[in-house]
Amino acid sequence: MTEGIDATNVTHAAEVAPEFKNIVKVRDDPIPAWFSGSNGKYKLKEHTEVSWLSKNEFSNKDLRQRIEPWLTSLFQSEHLSLLAGSGLTHAVHYLAAQKGAAGMGALTLSNHQAVINQAAEKASVAAGRKKGNLEDQLRVANELLRGLEILQKNDEAKALCKELQTGMLAFAQSILASEAGIAASGHEQREHAFNTLVTFLMSFASRTGVRDRLNIFTTNYDRLIEAGAELAGLHLLDRFLGKLMPVFRSSRLDLDMHYNPPGIRGEPRYLEGVARYTKLHGSVDWVQTDKDIRRIGLPFGAASVEPYLQAPGLCGVSAHELMIYPNAAKDRETADYPYVELFRDLAAAVCRPNSTLVTYGYSFGDEHINRVIRDMLTIPSTHLVVISYDDPLGRIMQTYQELGRPSQISLLIGPALADLTMLTEHYLPKPAIDKTTFRMSELLKQRMGTEPKTANGIAPDAGASDGSDLV
Repeated sequence: MTEGIDATNVTHAAEVAPEFKNIVKVRDDPIPAWFSGSNGKYKLKEHTEVSWLSKNEFSNKDLRQRIEPWLTSLFQSEHLSLLAGSGLTHAVHYLAAQKGAAGMGALTLSNHQAVINQAAEKASVAAGRKKGNLEDQLRVANELLRGLEILQKNDEAKALCKELQTGMLAFAQSILASEAGIAASGHEQREHAFNTLVTFLMSFASRTGVRDRLNIFTTNYDRLIEAGAELAGLHLLDRFLGKLMPVFRSSRLDLDMHYNPPGIRGEPRYLEGVARYTKLHGSVDWVQTDKDIRRIGLPFGAASVEPYLQAPGLCGVSAHELMIYPNAAKDRETADYPYVELFRDLAAAVCRPNSTLVTYGYSFGDEHINRVIRDMLTIPSTHLVVISYDDPLGRIMQTYQELGRPSQISLLIGPALADLTMLTEHYLPKPAIDKTTFRMSELLKQRMGTEPKTANGIAPDAGASDGSDLV
């Protein structure tokens, strides 16, 4: 039986037995393994065999011994990138407010609603999504607006433009409401949520200065990662230049941060805790003003975006000028600006040898990103790690099968693996870059001679580096 047929059969089995919500595939696992359970006690799906277990029942300890050394090794790859989807915002919001963040509502229009909805549905099906979303509606509505302007149907164009402004403002309000839900939650819950977020980010960003900087990409419009980076003391480098109202620059300069050690001159060293940051779909605080795209000073969780658009340098700017994908800049020469530049950054960061891309909370619903990931995996030394709380539409497993490179893909799907608290406490590498941990591990191996064996007689860390040879 071929590997491709095995994967297909496993997918059908998952559809038959929905209680098996957790999927794990790491190291040399030939196919994904489905399992069920909670509270640290789990059971493999019937007729499922894995090399690292002798029986169907296992615990968090067994999973940790299997997963944590593997992730630690991958996180010390020459090039490391994190792609955070909406699942990260929902996870942190749930920790803070005990409920998920606000989703993308449908765009309500009084004119051309049926035509826009029909075209949005058609576009979503072509992109591999079962149902259209607000982004599809905005894209079609903007195209229709441009068509009405070309046809010089000014009255219809003005009416549609006004409704688009209202829709964009409502969308921006929902993004800010999600931020406010975290910021205004109870003190203990908010502190726990942000501490978990900081631990999550620093697990990725804790790389020695001589390694290539961590690249953080997100499809989210909110500023949750920026807030977490501030609390963690993590320096984010992006394409914006300036202080009061930073301007987006098209040139891709590899700026970095260095420091001079005391008593040593002329030998600057890389500053630790620095990451490159790219918001692939724009942000709620990006606006187009004249020929530039600027980032305005919008507080985290503000009640409304409108008061912050009323500034001397933003004359005539409305919610329709917010850079929220696919609301591109009104540029006659460049289509889809600035998103083309941002997606180019993604491709340049991940499509190179010895690169690891980790996705968290990303449902593989963006064909632009999927195309880049597909190209990345054509390089044999690259690796993709998919971490997701669930896969309700089956897009993750469908993409896994379509990519056809199981040896280059690791899967951690389900609440037992991808719950943010569970993930940071049990499976992600220690969020520190000190060499003490690595030295202690080596000493224990030398003194004890052998490590605890698993059911098949293999040491739990065998075949996975702890990163000591890379630091």
